[in-house]
Amino acid sequence: MTFFNKTLIGLITFVFILSGVFLMTGAQNKTEKPVLHGQHWVAITGKPLASTTGAMMFMKGGNAVDAACAMLAAVCTMHDVLSWGGETQGLIYNPKTNKVLAINGLGVAPTGATPEFYKQKGYKYPPADGPLSAVTPGTPGALMVMLAEFGTLRLKDVLEPAIQMAEGYPMEQDTSDRIEREKEKIKQWPYSRALFLTHPGEEREAPQPGEIFRQPDLAETLRKLVEAEEQALKAGKGRKEAIYAAYDRFYKGDIAKEFVAASEEAGALITMDDLAKWQVYIEEPVMTTYKGIEVYKLNTWVQGPVMLQMLNMLENFDLKSLGYNSVEYIHTIYQLMNLAFADRDFYYGDPYFPPEEPIKGLLSKDYARERIKLINPEANDPESHPGDPYPFEGKQNPFKHYLEKWSNRDCQARPEDEARLEASMNQGTTSIQAADEEGWVVSLTPSGAWIPAVIAGKTGIALSQRAQSFVLDEAENPFNVIAPGKRPRATLTPGLAMKDGRPFLSFAVQGGDTQDQNLLQFFLNVVEFGMNVQQACEAANITSYQMRDSFDLHQCFPGKLDLNEKTPTEVREKLAEMGYKISVKKYTSGPINAIYFDWHHGTFWGGSSNYGDDYGIVW
Repeated sequence: MTFFNKTLIGLITFVFILSGVFLMTGAQNKTEKPVLHGQHWVAITGKPLASTTGAMMFMKGGNAVDAACAMLAAVCTMHDVLSWGGETQGLIYNPKTNKVLAINGLGVAPTGATPEFYKQKGYKYPPADGPLSAVTPGTPGALMVMLAEFGTLRLKDVLEPAIQMAEGYPMEQDTSDRIEREKEKIKQWPYSRALFLTHPGEEREAPQPGEIFRQPDLAETLRKLVEAEEQALKAGKGRKEAIYAAYDRFYKGDIAKEFVAASEEAGALITMDDLAKWQVYIEEPVMTTYKGIEVYKLNTWVQGPVMLQMLNMLENFDLKSLGYNSVEYIHTIYQLMNLAFADRDFYYGDPYFPPEEPIKGLLSKDYARERIKLINPEANDPESHPGDPYPFEGKQNPFKHYLEKWSNRDCQARPEDEARLEASMNQGTTSIQAADEEGWVVSLTPSGAWIPAVIAGKTGIALSQRAQSFVLDEAENPFNVIAPGKRPRATLTPGLAMKDGRPFLSFAVQGGDTQDQNLLQFFLNVVEFGMNVQQACEAANITSYQMRDSFDLHQCFPGKLDLNEKTPTEVREKLAEMGYKISVKKYTSGPINAIYFDWHHGTFWGGSSNYGDDYGIVW
C-alpha cells in the first residue's frame, strides 16, 4: 500500500470520527450543518474529494497556499461547474508582509476576437458556449504562480491527487445529471463526446453516479507538467524555477501546441502567441472600510468592487434597527444592490485596457452618500441607473451621452425567459477557502470551462466560455467591449476582511451575478446581526435580478425578487405592494464557504452552506 493510500485511509477515518462530534455541535447551534472548529488548519471547497486533497497537503507539511492549489486542481478535474481551461481569481493574506494581495488568473480574448467579428456572424454578444466563447485558459497559470510564489511544496505533490483522480474517480450525481442534460450540445464536439458520453446510444448516455470516470488525456497533460518540473530540478533549478518550467511547457511548449491546434480545429480563435503573451498578475486589491473593518476585493476586471460600493452606502443606515430581513431591511438592501450593480454594468472592465475605470470615484464615501439619495423608501425603482463617479475624482465624465440613453427597458427579459435568466444568474463557479496556523489565508473563486465544454483534443483541457461576459456595443459599457488580449468583466469575487490588523473573515460563494449579493448579506449577518459563520452561511438571503446578467443575452428583470421560504407572509405581501415580483424558494444563495478567525481563542471557525456538495475539513 502506498503512502498516499495509507494517508487517505487515515484521513477518512479521522473525518468519520469527527463527524459524530460535529453533528452534536450542529444540533446545539441549530444549524443544519455544524461549525468546523480547527486550531492548526482549515480546508473548505465545493467537493468533498477536493477538500480531502487540501487536507493531504497540510498533512505533508504544506501551507494554506499549497492546500488551496491542490483543492483547485481537484475541483477542476471533477468538471461540472468548472475545469482546467477556466479562470482563477484569488485573495491571499501573506503573514510575512501583513498584506492582502490579489491573484488575477482570468484569461483574455484571443486574436481576432473583435466586435466586428461577432457582429458579422449575427451575434448580439459572444455566444454562451462553444469554441467562439473561449478565452485563454487561466487556471493552470494561476495555480502554478500561486504555488511558486507563496507555497512550499512541489508541483508534483500538489498535482498528485488530481492526477490520480484524472486516472479515475467516482462521479457525483450533479455532474452526471449535468452531462445528461447537456448531451446534445456535447455531441457537437468530438473530443467532448468521447470523454463525457461513456454510454453512447443508450437512453442515458452520461456516466452513472458512482461510475469511475476516466480522463487519460488530462492525466497525461498533468504528468507532463510534473515531468517539466522534475527535469528542471535535475538541471539544478530551484523549486520556484522548476514550477515556472512547467508553466512554460503549458503556455509555450508542446502542451500549448496541442491545445492551440485542437482549439483551432474546433473553431476557436486562440493562437500560440495568445498563450505565450498571457500572464498572471499579482495585484493590489481594492478595499473599503465598514465600521472599522477593512474589506478587500478584486478590481474591476471582476464585479468585486460592487460589494465595497454597497458597504459604503450601507454605512449610512442603522441596519440593526431596521431588523434582520424586515420589509425595510430587504427594500434597502435591494435598492442599494441595484444602484451599485448599475455602476458595475456600465463602468467595470479590464483595468489594463483603456479607458481607465473611475474606481476612485466609485469607491468614494461621498459618492455613496449621493447615490442613496436616489432611493425611494416606498417602492422599487425599476429604472435604477449608473451614477456619475467622475466628479468625485475631480474629472469630467466622457460617457454622459451614453448615460442619458441608459434604460433597463433595453435589457428587460420576457416572462418566458425568467427561468433561463435565473439559471444564468446562478450558474457555474465554486469557491476555495484555506488557512493555517502560520497565518496564510487563501480565498479563491475559480470558474469557467463548465459542462458543456469543448475539449481541446488530446490535452483533455476544456475551453472556457468567459467571452460571453463581454459586450460588443460601447454604449452598453465602454470599459468592457471585447478586444484581443483583453479580460472580460467577470462575476467571480472572493472576499477577505481584516480587523485590527489581523484576518477577520475569508469568504466566497459560487454563482454568477448573485455572488456579491450573497456575500454582502453573509458579511452583514456576521457583523450586524451577530451570527456565527455557519449560521451566516445558512441564513435566508434575497436575490435581485434587476442588474444586467453577465451571461448569454445580458438580460435583466426589474423588480424580480427571490425570497426565502422562511420569510413571513406579511413581509412578502408588503413587498409585493411595493412593486416587487416575488418568487419564494427554499434556497436563495449559492453555496457559501467561509472562515472566521477567533483570535480570542486562537482558533478557526469554518462554515459551509447547508446544500450542494461543499465540504470542509479542519484540524
